Amino acid sequence: MADLSRATWRTSSRSANGGNCVEVAVTSDIVGVRDSKDRTAGHFTAASAQWQAFLNAVRADCFE
Repeated sequence: MADLSRATWRTSSRSANGGNCVEVAVTSDIVGVRDSKDRTAGHFTAASAQWQAFLNAVRADCFE
């Protein structure tokens, strides 16, 4: 697992206050995603290009 212990994590400004949010940390080569309700549970990482491809697919409504 990538070391993101010194990364700056952020929550989307569009997130509601319901607590069902994810946080994202972006470095020069990876993106980390974690659950805002359980920050110590670990995180998912993806290469920057993979993350961008995922975001493009979301924007293009490729998922049901």
